[in-house]
Amino acid sequence: MERTSRPGLSVVAWRRSSYSNQAGGDCVEVADGFPGAVPVRDSKAPHGPALCFEAASWAAFLGGLRAEHRRS
Repeated sequence: MERTSRPGLSVVAWRRSSYSNQAGGDCVEVADGFPGAVPVRDSKAPHGPALCFEAASWAAFLGGLRAEHRRS
């Protein structure tokens, strides 16, 4: 089995949700560079824990949010 190097969560570039407000309210941030996984954290607690979701599960979650947004 070949091991690949992945960046640690403390050195990755986090990006904020496009639905976040500029006042620093309820925001989530995600990090790229983790094939097959999506690290997610609370922007109000950047040094707190991050949750890692399987990429397919995260995509399904976003799809559900988009569908709900279109209905409202």
